[in-house]
Amino acid sequence: MRPVVFFDTETTGTDPLSDRIVEISIVRVMPHPIGVEEPRTWRVNPGVRIPVEASEIHGIYNEDVADKPTFARLADEILELFDGADLAGFNVSRFDIRVLQAELLRVRKPLELSALRVVDTQVIFHRREPRNLAAAVRFYCGKPLEGAHGAEADTIATLEVFAGQLARYDDLAVDVDGLHAVSNSINQAFVDVGRRFAWRDNEPVFNFGKLKGTPLREAAGDPDARSYLNWILQGNFEEDAKALVRDALAGQIRRRPPRPA
Repeated sequence: MRPVVFFDTETTGTDPLSDRIVEISIVRVMPHPIGVEEPRTWRVNPGVRIPVEASEIHGIYNEDVADKPTFARLADEILELFDGADLAGFNVSRFDIRVLQAELLRVRKPLELSALRVVDTQVIFHRREPRNLAAAVRFYCGKPLEGAHGAEADTIATLEVFAGQLARYDDLAVDVDGLHAVSNSINQAFVDVGRRFAWRDNEPVFNFGKLKGTPLREAAGDPDARSYLNWILQGNFEEDAKALVRDALAGQIRRRPPRPA
C-alpha cells in the first residue's frame, strides 16, 4: 500500500485555474506501520491581492502573508510530501487538486496525476447521506416521502420539512428577511442571480467568458472591452446582469452592500 496524503488549501478565490493558494496543510498517513505524521501547514504569499470576500471566509488577510514565502519557494518541500502517495481531502477532486496543480504548473514542477488514486470524503458523504427532499423528509419528519416528484406531494413535503426545521433549530430566524439571508448565503459571493458577475474587493468582476476575472470597472473604461459589454446588452443575459453593465457604461459601478450584522 502507498501512503495517503490528506490536504486542504485556502485560496484567493474559487477559480482553481486562476486563483492562488494562501495556505496549505498536509497530513501524510503511512501504511506500514500504520501512522499519521504531524500536520505540515504553510501560509503562502500568493503574489496577488487577497480579495476581501475571500479573507472574510478563511480569515487570512494580505498583511498576514506579506512576509511569507511564495509558492515557488515551497514547491519542492510540498512535492516531497506528495512523493509516492495517493491523495485525499474534502472536495479535493473538484478544487484542491486542481488549484495545487495550477500552482505547480506555474513553477514548472507539475505533479503527475495519472497514476494517483484520489479519496474524496465529500463524494463519500454525499453518496452515503443524500441531500434531497426525500432525505430531508426522513430526517426532519421521520417518515418516507410518498409520491415523490409529484408537484403537490413535493410542495406539501417541503412545508413539512420547513416546520421540522423551525422546531429543531431554536436559533433559526422566524422572519422572512432572516430566512432569506440564510437561504441565500451561498449566493452572497455573486452580484446577479445568473452568477455572471462575482464580488471581488467589493466590486463586480466577470465570472464568465473571455473577461473572466476582469473587474467590470476596468472593462467599462477600456474601448476594446466596451464592445463586449454592448454585446452583452444585446445578448441573451438576465436583466440584472444587463443592468450592471448599463450602469458601468454610464460610469456607475455597483458596490457590494454591507453584510447584515
